Amino acid sequence: MPSRHDLEGLMKFLARDEWRECFEAVFNEHFGPVLEGEGEFEDLAEVVGDYWTMALWGCAFEDFLTQDFEGEPSNMVDEYLKRRGWKESAQSRAYMVALRTSVMSLYEVSDVVPGTSFMARDLIRGGEPIAVSEGTATKTLKQWDKLAARIVPVMGKNVMAGGVLPFTPRATETLFDGLRGLFGKRNAKKLPAIKDDELQAAAFMFTLSWLFDALGRAAGPRLQNTDGDEIVFHNVRFPLVAGVKQEDIAARLNNIPALSQADAKFWNWLEEMPKGRGKSKAATAHAIDTTMDNGPLVLGNVDLKGRFLHLSANSAARAARGTALIQQALGDLVRTPLTEIRTVEQVKAERPSKGAKTSPSNIPPEVAEQSIHDYLDRHYLETLDQPVKMLGNKTPRQAAKTAAGRQKVADWLKYIENQTAKQPDPSHPMATYSFEWMWKELGVHDLRR
Repeated sequence: MPSRHDLEGLMKFLARDEWRECFEAVFNEHFGPVLEGEGEFEDLAEVVGDYWTMALWGCAFEDFLTQDFEGEPSNMVDEYLKRRGWKESAQSRAYMVALRTSVMSLYEVSDVVPGTSFMARDLIRGGEPIAVSEGTATKTLKQWDKLAARIVPVMGKNVMAGGVLPFTPRATETLFDGLRGLFGKRNAKKLPAIKDDELQAAAFMFTLSWLFDALGRAAGPRLQNTDGDEIVFHNVRFPLVAGVKQEDIAARLNNIPALSQADAKFWNWLEEMPKGRGKSKAATAHAIDTTMDNGPLVLGNVDLKGRFLHLSANSAARAARGTALIQQALGDLVRTPLTEIRTVEQVKAERPSKGAKTSPSNIPPEVAEQSIHDYLDRHYLETLDQPVKMLGNKTPRQAAKTAAGRQKVADWLKYIENQTAKQPDPSHPMATYSFEWMWKELGVHDLRR
């Protein structure tokens, strides 16, 4: 990515009277709907952080560099190069010229080579993916990440400009809905064909879509689950009665319809939904919870450890429901449970600091990796024949039979891959799992690009 130093001269030129008001007009287009004349731009740093505040400013500045204004001079890049271009290096001049006609778009990342490059597919204008030379960002980019960016040619290479924003699925949908409303039909399923000059004029929509999403996530009720309960982590520990074996407990647990066994000693407690009925959610869209890849909500987990059965849930109400469920099924096989309660703040405080070492496992890493990969193979093979919410409650195999369904299946697979790749430890077995077999199994491998 070009460095900030490449544009230092242009940034200083911005202080000239003839450009200050022009930039303010562009700046207000990007941030006016958020600040509403009451807040200060610098206040955003308290919510999104200094780094992203500067990235947002960079997006507005780069948009400003593409615009022509009334009178002479009409564009700041043209005027700067005319007056001061001789002071700049050939690379800096080429970068400024490229920015002058650049277009902000949304790109999907693939084939990341850390420290070197990645492939970028334009999700708005279409076309084949292009190779982008990038050193720093590729060290953290993951397969199928989405980035709002300006990709420009500089001296034979495609590079990203400085104003880059990572887009979540929610921010992406907000952007696409806005573009459909601006250039086509808001309720249409596909984006209309958008010309470069039209997309260039809509650069502010990328900034606002990202910012509304970021502010919404920051201000939303993050301490609730989808039942509307306050997030308080409960670990209910049931001592096993003397003489009772883990096999006895497992046999009883497997008779509980709401429990889905993941391995010999671990079960997911899943929400049971009556057919034809939907559950009303008391919490907002920002509620915290976990769902299985095939749709069901995970209410808690049940785990056998030594002489104890552990039930974990993220609220008092769920812990009470789960406790009753287990006591009814196990009866006199377990004794009176003990409950450990931790708030979100306590859990955060317990997280090890960066660089802290954890105790090594007695299981060889290659054995643990193979075991987890084998489990994931079985899990995802079953998922192919189960309804998935992202696919309109069709199974992946069913959805893959139509052209529109194939694209949805590809998007679903990319989402799973992207979320799995974001494991904090890149060497974790979850992060090293390959989903390529699923693309081939569903016949959509040609869309994996």
